[in-house]
Amino acid sequence: MTQPPQPPPGQNGPKLRNHVYDGIQEFDQRLPNWWLYTLYGAIAFSIVYWFAHMVAKVVPADGTQVDAEMARIAAVKMAGSIDVTNDDIFWEMSGNPVFVEAGKQTYTSLCAACHLASLRGKGENPAAVGPDLTDTAWIHGGTPKEVYHTVSAGVLAKGMPAWEPVLGQKKTAEVVAFLLSHHRKGEPVTVETPK
Repeated sequence: MTQPPQPPPGQNGPKLRNHVYDGIQEFDQRLPNWWLYTLYGAIAFSIVYWFAHMVAKVVPADGTQVDAEMARIAAVKMAGSIDVTNDDIFWEMSGNPVFVEAGKQTYTSLCAACHLASLRGKGENPAAVGPDLTDTAWIHGGTPKEVYHTVSAGVLAKGMPAWEPVLGQKKTAEVVAFLLSHHRKGEPVTVETPK
């Protein structure tokens, strides 16, 4: 093994280490400050980023952000073509958090006065005006399209107004999606006779 060449004594130049590995010789010098600051900055950033994501949960995780955006895109696609005669579309809407949240807001502002915020209506409070919307017994039909028809056309004899002329088809479908989110597809449905 040959010794690496050294600068002559008294001449300033880069110092070389005394070993050679695969024909490569290393300088024996301090790293530049800009390089060290970049390294230390990257380490500090990674610690702050880890703390914000993993410990403090200040920033939502990437998977959560992607899921929320995918739900929003699906909601926009579904809203463009709502077939109010297709039960499967209503069940799909009831699984979409964007539709359900929008329906919840509308329900809370307009329907909770009669059916209560818990959707339990007379099942929770006999003095309530509206029936229980969480059980499987329905007065005017329990399929999604029948629920939609009840919400959109109303039940004037019982004091429930027709909501579709006020809300429009999309918001009415969102309310139905919110109601269906408290049920399971295929659950047994009974139809009660109105009293």
